[in-house]
Amino acid sequence: MDVRTAIETRRAIKQFDANHTMTDREIEELLSLTLLSPTAFNIQHWRFVLVRNPELRETIRAVSWMQPQITDASLLVIICADLQAWEKNPSRYWKNAPDDVREGVVTAIGEYYGERPQAQRDEAMRSCGIAAQTLMLAAKATGYDSCPMDLSDFDEVAKLIRLPEGHAIAMFVAIGKGTREPWPRGGQLSADEVILVDHF
Repeated sequence: MDVRTAIETRRAIKQFDANHTMTDREIEELLSLTLLSPTAFNIQHWRFVLVRNPELRETIRAVSWMQPQITDASLLVIICADLQAWEKNPSRYWKNAPDDVREGVVTAIGEYYGERPQAQRDEAMRSCGIAAQTLMLAAKATGYDSCPMDLSDFDEVAKLIRLPEGHAIAMFVAIGKGTREPWPRGGQLSADEVILVDHF
């Protein structure tokens, strides 16, 4: 499937075939494509928790407004942000670059993020959002449907998945074989309302 078609046909699917199983190879392919997502300074803030345990999924569903996608999707991915990724041996993000480039970028990382916790969080969340979109488009291109999700008690989910200190949950993405057509698009705002030139 070409990228344009994947973008045009990707929809948030709410009902999945609970009996469909994705192969390990399919999951590896989706994640390998997702890992190509861009991040600022190549920091790769995202961490992906694949929730495979059925009982854990039921417990997560109970704190997520009982949304059926949590348990019925073939794959549930909790996308988390490592808020301190910027300072964890940052030279490894540029290990293949020439020494002078690596040193320059690592210095810039420290200067930009140091003492700026809001920038650290904002950048990590942006990275997770980009990765989520890559994951959903990759799923569509390989014949799967998806649903981005955030209607959940993330504090409770953090305990359930043993989220480490310094991390935050950005969102869930449920992936599988949809069993119902999505509702008609709810209504796009006009281009005139959302596309601006130079200023508001």
